[in-house]
Amino acid sequence: MRFLSYLNSAVTILRSYNGNEPFHLYVKKYFTANKKYGSRDRKQITSLCYNYFRLGNAVKNIPIEERIVLATFLCETSSSEFLKAVKPEWNNLSERSIEEKLSFLSTQFSIQNIFPYKEELSEEIDAEKFNASFLIQPDLFLRVRPGNNKRVMGKLAGAGISYKLVNEDCIVLPNSSKINDVIELDKEAVVQDYNSQNIAGFIQLKAKNNKQPTVWDCCAASGGKSILAYDINPNIELTVSDKRESILENLKKRFAVAGIKKYHPFIADITAGNWQQQTKKFDLIICDAPCTGSGTWSRTPEQLFYFKKDMIEKYSVLQKKIIENIIPHIKPGGQLLYITCSVFKKENEDVVKYVQEKLNLKLKKMEILKGYEIKADTMFAALLTAPLS
Repeated sequence: MRFLSYLNSAVTILRSYNGNEPFHLYVKKYFTANKKYGSRDRKQITSLCYNYFRLGNAVKNIPIEERIVLATFLCETSSSEFLKAVKPEWNNLSERSIEEKLSFLSTQFSIQNIFPYKEELSEEIDAEKFNASFLIQPDLFLRVRPGNNKRVMGKLAGAGISYKLVNEDCIVLPNSSKINDVIELDKEAVVQDYNSQNIAGFIQLKAKNNKQPTVWDCCAASGGKSILAYDINPNIELTVSDKRESILENLKKRFAVAGIKKYHPFIADITAGNWQQQTKKFDLIICDAPCTGSGTWSRTPEQLFYFKKDMIEKYSVLQKKIIENIIPHIKPGGQLLYITCSVFKKENEDVVKYVQEKLNLKLKKMEILKGYEIKADTMFAALLTAPLS
């Protein structure tokens, strides 16, 4: 009865949710308004809902209850109390591979239908592997800040938290790991996806003529790329901007913890034409552009479930407009680092092609940073150079 109650509660929540806000915020409000659920209940019900979303656009025509059970079967990798209660014959196969589970199902289910936008993908993306990644919860990644390796690993070991080293600065943990009370986040280490950390390979910040490089993070958001740039060269002259004042206030607090004291913040909607109070030119502009976020949807699968294809073109237009407005602020011979967490060609290679052909920048390096095989986000990065004159 308890697990049928969980199923019914999940159905109620899913029927009332419309995708207008992140699901984790919505479900938190729901449980706050319905206090009858204990912590174990909340965890189980939330898991069922996320499993439901992980099927993306596949089998949307079957009843919600059936879809939740099917999704849980495909997503779970070990015996599940829920499946044991509602579908014991499936629970016995929980540890099988995805391929074995799919061959067992009598339901007409194609993994290719989870993400039905294959023709829009960047060319290097493996569509089948990308589809399969939605059935797997991504890992949690930490980037250890310079000089903190032994301290961070000692604290994790002391707290009994299991982890693995990807490299000397990158630590991977299960997504459910509770680290807030163990590590001084932003001071000792930052929560940063594996491929977001790999952006470091695109950032070149050497002093020229005894002058430290000037860097503008023009869509700063939470400031992860700014902290990364600072850790590469703490002597950079850093400028950060965002269109939301609240973001810059949060950034101020985060930078204080991170030890970044010297920087210039300003509010600007880079898509608008009247923000140009910024007259300085920079050696490097980091543009972590607004995008569909499609490379991160295995963390937030509700976004795939409610996604509309026309948003791809809307973001592509927005990205080109942002770049048009920031290009005049690159020094001759300076660089633009364009980043998205998208898997769509129109937001990635097509934007770079536009910058090369219409804005006269030269491509130096471009890469799809594939995360779908390593339980990480998939990102895109391109480094371009402005003409010398």
